[in-house]
Amino acid sequence: MPVRLSVNINKAATLRNSRGGNNPDLLQIALDCIRFGAEGITVHPRPDERHIRRSDVLALAPALSVEFNMEGNPKEQIFTDLVLAVKPTQVTMVPDATDQLTSDHGWDVVREREYLTDTVSMFAEAGIRTSLFVDPNPSMVEAAIRTGTHRIELYTETYARMYPHDPEKAVKPFIEAAEVAVAGRLGLNAGHDLSLQNLTLLVERVPGLLEVSIGHALFCDALYFGLENTIHQYLRAIQRATAA
Repeated sequence: MPVRLSVNINKAATLRNSRGGNNPDLLQIALDCIRFGAEGITVHPRPDERHIRRSDVLALAPALSVEFNMEGNPKEQIFTDLVLAVKPTQVTMVPDATDQLTSDHGWDVVREREYLTDTVSMFAEAGIRTSLFVDPNPSMVEAAIRTGTHRIELYTETYARMYPHDPEKAVKPFIEAAEVAVAGRLGLNAGHDLSLQNLTLLVERVPGLLEVSIGHALFCDALYFGLENTIHQYLRAIQRATAA
């Protein structure tokens, strides 16, 4: 399967919220991302609604013609209730604290396996594809397989940080983790700090990759290149990697 680009629109919501009102219009941003070629839309609503609001999720869910991916911590009942209410294509479970600035670690799936197994089952029974946010650690991937989750999302911040200094060393743990996922017939996503600079190598070298979720770098690039051109550049980066 080709690697899909899911655009995380949190940053557009942050910009809107900084002034109140509805500029930019988040629903229109999502629809334009799709029109420009995005194959998925990602949101990460947090309890304090500092970017994505509950009302945004309720407006987006019925309007999107592509995969809708909701990220968040299912230990927050407000998030779980929202997921079950709108039934997105995919729920990506992330172990964020309530006051956390951004995601900075994956699940300890070994320690939390019983809880995650139950939560995966709950969402799956509602017809929602599940994905667990994990570090590129083979033992965590093996534990994720045993939860029954459909997919995992590899947390790529360490890759992005190391990439400018040693790309081969940066990508190696992700290849190893992906090989475990592929052997276990586990779907594979990736996200966090991916950019036009580091995306191609990851897509080219990591086996079994199905989807990348990109937000912060994409919207930073859009300030210079425009949103449509930026999305096209990310899609071309993926295409170059898959053609290699």
